[in-house]
Amino acid sequence: MLPVTYVICYARPPSAVKAFHKMDVLIRLGGAITLPCSLFPGMNAENMELRWFRSIFPEAVFIYQNQREQKEKQMPQYKGQTSLVRDFLTQGEAAVRINKVRVSDNGMYTCFFKNGDNYEEASLEVKVAGMGSDPQVHIEGPEEDGIHVVCTASGWFPKPQVQWRDPSRKKFLAFSEAHAQDAEGLFSVEASLVVRDSSVRNVTCSIFNPILGQEKVKAIFIPEPFFPQAFSPWMPVFAVSLTLLMLLSLGAGYFLKKEHSAKLQEQKNCKHFQNSKEIIETTLELVKKEAEELQRELDWRKAQLYAVTMESLVVRKEQSGDDCVDPAWQVFRFRKGDQSY
Repeated sequence: MLPVTYVICYARPPSAVKAFHKMDVLIRLGGAITLPCSLFPGMNAENMELRWFRSIFPEAVFIYQNQREQKEKQMPQYKGQTSLVRDFLTQGEAAVRINKVRVSDNGMYTCFFKNGDNYEEASLEVKVAGMGSDPQVHIEGPEEDGIHVVCTASGWFPKPQVQWRDPSRKKFLAFSEAHAQDAEGLFSVEASLVVRDSSVRNVTCSIFNPILGQEKVKAIFIPEPFFPQAFSPWMPVFAVSLTLLMLLSLGAGYFLKKEHSAKLQEQKNCKHFQNSKEIIETTLELVKKEAEELQRELDWRKAQLYAVTMESLVVRKEQSGDDCVDPAWQVFRFRKGDQSY
C-alpha cells in the first residue's frame, strides 16, 4: 500500500472552513484507498455535513449528514464499496475508504465540508494503476529484408508504453503499436518490429507503466537460419522448412483426428453389438420358456383327451353288451388293471 497524503482544510473559528491545497493519491487496481480530508485546526466534525463527490456535486461518492451515512444519495457504483473512517471524526479528520478499486475510480475527487451556513471544499486526484500480463513475444515470419517480431500484453492501466531494445539496450525507434481497451477499461497492446540487422540475435520487448514506474520484459532469440537476407542462401531453406513444418502439422492433425474418429466408431459398433447380443439372448430365453410352457400345456390336453375317449368307450360297451374286443378298449382296461377279459 502506497503512503496516503492528506487534503487539509483550514477552519476559521468557530465554524468556517477553507481549502488548503490538493494532493494526489496513488492506488493499485483491486486495492483499497482512503480519501483523507481534515480540518485545521482540529475540531469536532460529528455534526457537520461531509460529502465526497466526483466532477459535479450530485455525483456523490459518500455523504455523511445528520450524524449518519446517506447511502440512498450515493452513485450506484459506490453503494456497498465505501465507508467512513470514524476513528478521528471528533478531531476533525473525516476520511472515506473505497474498497476494490476499479479503473472507473481513477480521476478527481472533491471533499466538501459544511458547518451551518459556512462551507468549503478541497480536491485531490486519485491515480489508479495496474500491472497487466507479462509480454508475449513471437516471430511472425520474414518481412521485406528483415524478420517480423510481435509483442503482446493485456490487463494494463493506464495505457502502457512499449519499448524494443537490442542486446546492448539500444532502443529501436521504428516500430508500430496498437492499443485497445476492454469493457473494464484495461488496456491491451500489440507492438510489431521488423529486425533488419542480421547481427542482432535477440531483442527485448518492454511494457512500462508510466504511473508506477515499473516494467515487465520479455526477450526472444532469433536463430540465424530463420533470419532472411536478400543475398542469403538460407532464404529458400527457411521457406521450405516453414512449409514442411506446416504440412507436417496439418498431416499430424488430420491423422490424429481420423484415428480418434475410428476409435469412436469402433467403440460405438462394439457397444451396439453387445446390446444386440444381449437382446438376442434375452429373446431366445423367452422363446424357450414359452415353448416349454406350450409343451406342458399340450401334454396335459392330450392326457385329458385320452381319458375322455376311454371313458366314452366304456359307456358304449356297457350299453351295447358287445363282446367284441376293441383294441383301444383292451389297452384301457389293461391300464385300469382289469384282467378279466
